[in-house]
Order: sequence, then structure tokens, then C-alpha cells
Amino acid sequence: MTLSVHVFVVGEDGKPEVLDTPEMGAELAGWEYWRAVIWGSEVVRALGARYFPALADADLTVSPDEVPGFLDECALLRANIEVVAPHPDPGRPQDSHGETVAAISRRLWNIEGAARRAVDVGGGVIIW
Repeated sequence: MTLSVHVFVVGEDGKPEVLDTPEMGAELAGWEYWRAVIWGSEVVRALGARYFPALADADLTVSPDEVPGFLDECALLRANIEVVAPHPDPGRPQDSHGETVAAISRRLWNIEGAARRAVDVGGGVIIW
């Protein structure tokens, strides 16, 4: 299974409405095991992240007013991606560290893109 990232807006009925992704694959946010091994890892926590570590225990919902802070956290992870990437990756021990970094970078790109779209529409982000 894989994690997905989506943008949501709050509908007139007060319920979240998940928007379609702009292109195929833009919703991919990593393998399910990444919840604990990458996004919720001790390394990410030590960097001071507060949103991503929540994925270790549950889905993550970032409310519209929190999206700017979430984007800052995405930038923090991107700036430290070499240390965020485990080596070896327990789910893909055959991959080199560079391959793991590239895989995380691609999924972080999708998450950042969703967060930017959320800002544009006044919505939030959900990773599940």
C-alpha cells in the first residue's frame, strides 16, 4: 500500500471535500512503511518537525491555516533530505542511498505541490 496526499476544501456543509489531483501520480506520498521509517522517524523529529511525525501513528490532516507552516516543514525536510533518507532503507535494502534520497525527493515534491495548491484554493492537506 502507498500513502496518498490530497488537497481538501471545506464545503458549504462544513465537511471536507477532497479535490482531484492535477495529474496521474501527483497523489503519491510514499510507501505505507514510510509513516514510521521516514516521515515519523527519529531523524525527522530531531529536526524539529511536528507535522510529518504524526504520520507514524495516524493519517495527517493539515488545516488551511496551518498550510504555510507545513510548507516550511517541507522545506526543512528537503534541506536535510540526505539525513532524512535511511541507509539502508529497510523496505528496499537493495537501493543505494542516492536512490532512496531520489525516491523521497519525488514524494516530497508531490506533498509540496499539494500544499501549494492548498494555499491557492484556501484549502488544507491530507496524507493518508
